[in-house]
Amino acid sequence: MTHATIAEVTHHSAAVNGTNLHYVSAGTTGSPILLVHGWPETWWAFHKIIPILAQSHRVIAVDLRGFGDSDVARAGDTSATMAEDLHALIGHLGIGAVHLAAQDFSGPLAYRLAAIHPQDLVSFTAVETGLPGFGLEILTNPMIAWHFGILAQQGAAERFFKGRETELLTEFIFTPPTTASTAIAPDDIAEFIRGYARDGGWNGAQVVYNANMREIEEYKSLVAAQPLAMPMLAIDQKGSNFTAQSFSPASAGKLLSRSIENTGHYVAMEAPVALASAILDFTAEIDRNS
Repeated sequence: MTHATIAEVTHHSAAVNGTNLHYVSAGTTGSPILLVHGWPETWWAFHKIIPILAQSHRVIAVDLRGFGDSDVARAGDTSATMAEDLHALIGHLGIGAVHLAAQDFSGPLAYRLAAIHPQDLVSFTAVETGLPGFGLEILTNPMIAWHFGILAQQGAAERFFKGRETELLTEFIFTPPTTASTAIAPDDIAEFIRGYARDGGWNGAQVVYNANMREIEEYKSLVAAQPLAMPMLAIDQKGSNFTAQSFSPASAGKLLSRSIENTGHYVAMEAPVALASAILDFTAEIDRNS
């Protein structure tokens, strides 16, 4: 099945860290911005904001290991593996340190990258996400995020969700936390689903959700040892400061916080102009002072 695309991007594959990562790029000038998706997304989650950011930046949006058109995840892969994928991709790109924006479950992966390889990042933007041990574990409550535990269990997603992806995403995942009913269209959902239809297509989600449940003490130790000195921005939907509260202990400096109105959890799809504006304002100030 052909992948979805937009005119502004070109598609690439990078052989890094023992896997092949699919990514798209746009823009030819300005400081680089790397966009990292959450679940149940791919790079396509950013297709509305990439053209806006690319007017003044080089933009890269990646499919994480196990998602979209990247290779499936394998036995033994961990959140640390995925963080090292991002480190290797940044080196492969050869564009120097990046402004990194990570949303949903990629927030912890991005923090790992930033803590272990701070030279890779100019800044870190966390969008509607949290850290294990610093609030994210509340989502293991099935009354809040019923799917969390299923995705974390070996083989459970393949057993319960395989072949039912459209109903899952349409009726249970995207609809409840989405404020704009037309923000995520059937074609968007079909694009997200493509990767799950593969053999092992659910492995990537399993790796990350399992890590978010089992690596709480590891993240606590990492935050204690490696708070981030780089500029950080936390973005939440209006009325929530979950991201800001969760990432505050991970910042050694000033953590900026911004909320976006008229959006639910999937900010890049629901409020792309507002999200792009927040990222551009934040990165412009950093670039002016660098």
